[in-house]
Amino acid sequence: MENRKIARLGREVSVVGLGCWQLGADWGEVDENDALAVLHGAADAGVTFFDTADVYGDGRSERLVGRFLAERGDVFVATKMGRRVEQVPENYVAANFREWNDRSRRNLGVDTLDLVQLHCPPTPVYSSDAVYDALDAMVGEGRIKAYGVSVETCEEALTALTRPNVASVQIILNCLRLKPLERVLPAAAEAGAGIIARVPLASGLLSGRYSPQTTFAENDHRNYNRNGDAFDVGETFSGVPYEVGLEAVERLRGLVPAGQTLAQFALRWIIDQPGVSTVIPGARNAGQAQANTAAAALPPLSPEALAGVRETYDELIRPLVHDRW
Repeated sequence: MENRKIARLGREVSVVGLGCWQLGADWGEVDENDALAVLHGAADAGVTFFDTADVYGDGRSERLVGRFLAERGDVFVATKMGRRVEQVPENYVAANFREWNDRSRRNLGVDTLDLVQLHCPPTPVYSSDAVYDALDAMVGEGRIKAYGVSVETCEEALTALTRPNVASVQIILNCLRLKPLERVLPAAAEAGAGIIARVPLASGLLSGRYSPQTTFAENDHRNYNRNGDAFDVGETFSGVPYEVGLEAVERLRGLVPAGQTLAQFALRWIIDQPGVSTVIPGARNAGQAQANTAAAALPPLSPEALAGVRETYDELIRPLVHDRW
């Protein structure tokens, strides 16, 4: 497993991490034993970076990661806060931060959190001096070691990166979402901040396992949030209409080298982008977690494959999403 250093964190992280949203059962039911098997399977394959949030399963994901952390302490856990309340800037204040922090520390069973990220808050929050002062105070109090942001848009990322203590930016980056390559990744590299690539498989589209006939459970956001009814539509299939995404997948499938899966190809594409620190695919079983980590050992993609991804994006995806996020 390749490891990459995040200067503002002062440590290395595995280039393939594990996203733990699905462990909260927000993508359909996940048995606790299966969830722990995913966590251990990823760690066995060299993953040292685990990303969760206080809202995933209303704390279930954090609690499962906490159980895993108690059994295996040699990993880095990032969590997120802010989405359990009404999304107005007035809720992003020091008192709430401390309350949310107390809950996450209890869930994870630690005194100090490795990394806390603001979880896609309202856009004005990224410009608030008081917000960063409160976060700096929490570092000073030993509640957190570092803080970062998770964003919906490139402009939000660029705003946050002007703050000297923002250690990382978590942003949607995948073969169907190329806009961050233009300005966000270079700005993060210049600042020494990490880039955490989220939604790397476009909610599973880039696994190549879906078809027009595929159905999703009632409690799966790929069912209930396709039109952005519950949260930002960009979080579900990267905001790409499902049928268009399937067409893009068929074109990308022709670029995949022999012996690789489409998912591994999609993850390798992200790993190959300059400035990426870690990519955080989810997994529902240990086999998926280990197959994802195998992307780290693959050779870089060929210039022809990279050009093919760009061509597919420009022709099918760019007109639909590029100016939105």
